[in-house]
Amino acid sequence: MKGNEEMLMKICLLTSATIKEAVPLFSAYRHFYGQQTNDEASEQFLTDRYTKRESILFLAYMDKQAVGFVQLYPTFSSVAMKKAYILNDLYVAEHARKLGVAQRLIERCYDYCEDNDARYIALETATSNVQAQKLYDKLGMKIDNEVFHYTKYWQ
Repeated sequence: MKGNEEMLMKICLLTSATIKEAVPLFSAYRHFYGQQTNDEASEQFLTDRYTKRESILFLAYMDKQAVGFVQLYPTFSSVAMKKAYILNDLYVAEHARKLGVAQRLIERCYDYCEDNDARYIALETATSNVQAQKLYDKLGMKIDNEVFHYTKYWQ
C-alpha cells in the first residue's frame, strides 16, 4: 500500500452493530465458492457465530466502507494445553484487492492469536490458489509436511 491508502484502512473486531456490514462480503465469499447468495441466511450465520462466541471476525474498512473480512474459529491443542485458531475465511472485495487488505487482516489475526497465547494458527487453501499461497509464504506460514489432514464430508 502507498500513501493515504494505508492511513485510511482500519481493521475492527465484528460487533453486533457491524454484522450487517459483513453480510455482503460474507455472501460474496460464499458465492466465490459456488454457493447461492442468501443474505438473510448469511446474516443469521454470522449472528449465530457472534452471539454464541464461536468465531472471531475482523472487518477491514477503507474510507469507512467494509472491504474485507477474516474469520477465525477457536480450537485447542491438547498436547500444548493451549488455544489454537483456524483461519477459515478470508475475503477481500474485488475493488480493494492488491491494496494490502488481506495482509493486514492476517496480521491482525496473528496479533490476536499472540495476545491470546495461542499455540498456532492454521488454514487450508486450494492447491490452485497460488496467489494466496504467495501471501501466506510471505507472512511466515509454512506447509506442514509432518502430518496428513483427513476430511469426511456429508454434504
